[in-house]
Formats: sequence, structure tokens, C-alpha cells
Amino acid sequence: MIKITLKDGSSKEYEQGITVREVAESISAGLARVALAGEVDGEVKDLTYKLEKDCKLSLLTFENEGGKKAYRHTTSHIMAQAVKRLYPGIKLAIGPSIDNGFYYDFDLDKTFSIEDLEEIEKEMSKIVKEDYVLERFTLPRAEAIKFMEEKGEPYKVELIKDLPEDEELSFYRQGEFVDLCAGPHLTSTGKIKAFKLLSVAGAYWRGNEKNKMLQRIYGTAFAKKSELDEYITRLEEAKKRDHRKLGKELDLYNIFDEGPGFPFFMPKGMVLRNTLEDFWRAEHKKRGYQEIRTPIILSEELWHRSGHWDHYKENMYFTKIDEGDYAIKPMNCPGGMLVYKRRLHSFRDLPQRMAELGLVHRHELSGALHGLMRVRCFTQDDAHIFMTPEQIKDEIIGVINLINDFYEVFGFKYHVELSTRPENSMGSDEQWNMATDALREALDAKGMKYKINEGDGAFYGPKIDFHLEDSIGRTWQCGTIQLDFQMPDKFDLVYVGSDGEKHRPVMIHRVVFGSIERFIAILTEHYAGAFPIWLSPVQVKLLAIIEKHHPYVLELQRKLEEAGVRTEVDLRNEKIGYKIREAQLEKVPYMLVIGDKEMENGAVAVRSRSEGDLGSISFEGFLDKMTEEIRSKKR
Repeated sequence: MIKITLKDGSSKEYEQGITVREVAESISAGLARVALAGEVDGEVKDLTYKLEKDCKLSLLTFENEGGKKAYRHTTSHIMAQAVKRLYPGIKLAIGPSIDNGFYYDFDLDKTFSIEDLEEIEKEMSKIVKEDYVLERFTLPRAEAIKFMEEKGEPYKVELIKDLPEDEELSFYRQGEFVDLCAGPHLTSTGKIKAFKLLSVAGAYWRGNEKNKMLQRIYGTAFAKKSELDEYITRLEEAKKRDHRKLGKELDLYNIFDEGPGFPFFMPKGMVLRNTLEDFWRAEHKKRGYQEIRTPIILSEELWHRSGHWDHYKENMYFTKIDEGDYAIKPMNCPGGMLVYKRRLHSFRDLPQRMAELGLVHRHELSGALHGLMRVRCFTQDDAHIFMTPEQIKDEIIGVINLINDFYEVFGFKYHVELSTRPENSMGSDEQWNMATDALREALDAKGMKYKINEGDGAFYGPKIDFHLEDSIGRTWQCGTIQLDFQMPDKFDLVYVGSDGEKHRPVMIHRVVFGSIERFIAILTEHYAGAFPIWLSPVQVKLLAIIEKHHPYVLELQRKLEEAGVRTEVDLRNEKIGYKIREAQLEKVPYMLVIGDKEMENGAVAVRSRSEGDLGSISFEGFLDKMTEEIRSKKR
């Protein structure tokens, strides 16, 4: 007999060799019906997996992340089987589950069209109806290579050859289709209830731009059709909010063929950007930060010293100056180290909070570029805080409070993750444990709920990540707090303690926006381009009905601009309805329509972007209302 401990803490004894599904059936028929996989001692397994020893078992449904992944991974195999039926000569690459769906990469001379996706969906429906059992089997490495060679799958052969020689390889069979796969999967194709193929994109084999470009079909799958329909509706809403489309329409920013991954900001985009940066500077000044600026290009030796050469050089750009080797900075922190080290500090000087809006460059594959979300140059709203070990907890709490205050202004909810030591890291176990414990203690002191994200820390330290939720439910990772014991060592940073001896400071790396460019993209989509009045590039648009109203319109423009309100006028010889519609498309918060009555009474007829026609009021009354909304950052 073996003892199985369930998620609720209860334990039961079963015969050795019982399957995960049989355990579910012993608990209830209802649970067995919805169970998709099992988490056995932290590893997600198929329902057919046999339990041979005492273990902890959680039964996973579509409500659990592991259950979703197994469900969507199975759907990716169904898609691959359908594609293989329709295009027998196609070569298979990889097909994992991803957030909100799945994809599969294919090598085919023909380019997939939208009509092709519809045909593939029809074939997938047949495969679901045929309800094939997914059968797992293993082969030794040599047999696995031969098996895939006979099937004419060169990409699978390459994957197998890169695995350890003594490793047995697992495969899954469903009907005539077999795929190399570690799993887990559902028990049969008939378990899939609702799916949709979404798009086709190019993807280099193994993410390497030197390799062949494959075709990647993206799809999604849900346990209920109603959930799929809701998701598709959200996707349609996301398309309307696409910051690339809105950026062009509102003339905010763009990326041209002459500079892929290098964004251009137009005059209105610069107003938005500068407003965000002014807000950032004012809030940091209140909290004792000093602003610095460090160079974009620094010597290659510096990046060896910082550890970036060993851990990050494939993402960096390099150049030569006077026969010397230099790098364009991918991060601001080494420059911050040099600023701290310029003179000797006392413990009385600490903490030192140095903030920088620093332009960085990182090499991204062309296929990964996406508007302002993924670019090759961007401005990080960085800060580096140097402190004594005793100050760590208070400083982390201070940064948490700062980030929370920022996100409240924009109306963002968020959740927090604590990311721990990655495989490719530097430093001792003791330093990493101390740093991770310090972040955990600060979160606990604030009473914050958080998720542990194992192995996703920076190479020099653990971090707290803040994931924003936008107005249509998508999440974006923005703010980060990283605790670092490594770089102070690398740069031999010191301070003189109360004992008169030299000690090593601890440092925090942190961002709030993450990058200005990406945060602007998120805001554009969050607000669908209709920015709150304090952020709007144009806050008021004055619309003259006929030419005789022009002098009054220009006088009102002068008064508004003197009060700090960003204003445009429309004096064109066009119908007023046409002018109003254009201003609405430009998403201007307020339109002031000026006719005879308004000019005679010193008034304005106000149209609100969100509330429509507000009627005629005195200009002074409107100005007071406007300036208060801007001052309070009304959403």
C-alpha cells in the first residue's frame, strides 16, 4: 500500500500502481469527469500515470494552470495531426502550450492563409469527434532517432540528438499521428470542447535568426464554448486598442522601416511622454531621490566587471573607438556603480537613492519586435539605492509604497510575484538566501499576497515583479524591485561604518514604469487612446462655427494656454458637425463650440468626450473645472 496526501491535507492509502485517474474516481465521479491531469510531488503528470510510492497529489482541472497547459498542449497535437492530414509532406517542429493558448511551428513551402486555418479547424473537429486515446510510450535515444528519420521529421531528429545520450524519449500517439513530447496530455482527443485558430506568424527555428524561418500557427482552447467566445470578444477589443494602430491614428509615435525596433515620437507623443516623465521626477523628488544621467557608450571592460559580458552579451551592441572596445549599454546599473564610487561614503550618507531615465539598447530578434512593447532601444526609469544591511527592509517597503502610489494614479490593479535564483546566476547560496528572505520579509510586513516564481530572478539577485491588469483583463509585467549583493562586490563598493571600518553596501535596482516606451503602449491600450485629461496631448479643442467667432476663439486659446491647458483651435471653413466628429476621433477630452450666444455671453458650449453635450457655461467656470481635473489627475 502507498499513502497519497491530497491537496486539502487529507491522506488515503491505495494499492501501489493506482493511476491518477483512479484516485480521482475514488474521490467522486464529478471530480473524475473534470480532472485533466495530476500534480505529483510538484510535477504535472497524465491521468494515466501510475503512482508507485508515497506522494502528494493535486488533481488538476481547467481552473488550474497545470490543467490548462495539458488541455492546450493536447489541442496543439490535434492541430498538428490535422495539418499533417491536409499537408502530408509538412515537417513538424515544436508545439507547446503558452499563456492563453498554444502554437505549433511547421516547415511548408506554401504560406498558410486564413482560409487554410478554417480548413485545419474543420479537420481538428473531426479528430476531436473521432476521440482518439492519447497513448504515451518511450524509446531509447538511438531508436527514437531512427523512428523520427523514418517518419521524415528532421526537426524532431535534431531535438533528440541534442538530448543526453542515456535519456529515454517519450512519444504520444493518437490515431495515425505520433509526436515526440514530454507531455502531459489529456486521455483522449474527445476531451477538447472548444478551440479556435487565431493567426499565422513567422518564427525562426529554435529562435535563431540564422536558422530557417518556419510558419507558426497560434490558437487557443477552453473547456467551455462560452469561455472561448468571451476570450475572442476580448481579442477583438484588444485589436481596437492596439497601440500601433492608435499611435498612428493619433499621431503619437511610429516605427519606420529605416529603424526596425527604434521608435520615433511625434510632437503629441512627446507631450504624453514628457508629462509622464515630469510626474515621475516630481514623485521621486518628494521621496528623496537624486537624478543622474550616465553615458550610453562605456568601455567593454566595464561589462566584464559587472558580469553582463558572461550573462548578457548576446543581447548587447558593440563598437570601437580609437582602437578601444566599447559597448552600448543594455542596462544602467554599471554606470550607477561608477557614480556611487566617485567618492568615499559614510554610513550617515546612506541610503543613497539615485534615479535615472536612462536610454538603453538591447538586441532583439526581428521576429520578436512588437510596436513599443518590444523594441531595441528604450528608456528605463531606473533607480539604484545603496544602503546598509539594516536599511534593506525599510527601503524595499519604501519602493513598494512608491510603486503602489504610481499605479493607483493610473487606475491599475496588480498582482505580485517573488522571482528566485535562476540557473545562470552569480554569487553564493548565503547571499541569495539572505536577499530572497529580505524581499519576502518586506512583502509579509506589507501584508501583500504574492506568488513564488521559481528560477526567474535576475542573474545577480532575486526580485519582486509587479504585474498590472489593464481595463480588458490582460496583465503586463512593469515594476520590479531587485535586491543585489553581487554588483557591490564586483565594483568593490564600500562605506565607512560607525566603527570606522569599511563595509560593503547592499543595493536595490528598481523600475516603476519598466520602460517609458512600453508603459506608454500599455496606457494607450488600457485607455483605448482616450487618455485621462492630465495626460492627453490636447486637453481642449476650440471649434469656431463661422469666421466672425475666430477672434473670441483665439482669445480663449490664449487664456487657456496661460493657465497651462494644452489647447488646439479649429478655424477651418467646415460644418461644425464635421469638426466635432474629427475632434471625437482624435479623442480630445473637451470640445468648446463657439457661436454667437457664447461670444455675446463670455461663455462656451462644452462637449465632453465621455459625457457628450454639457451645455453652455461661463468660460471661467469651465476653466476652474478643467484645471482642477488636471491638478487631481482625474481618470
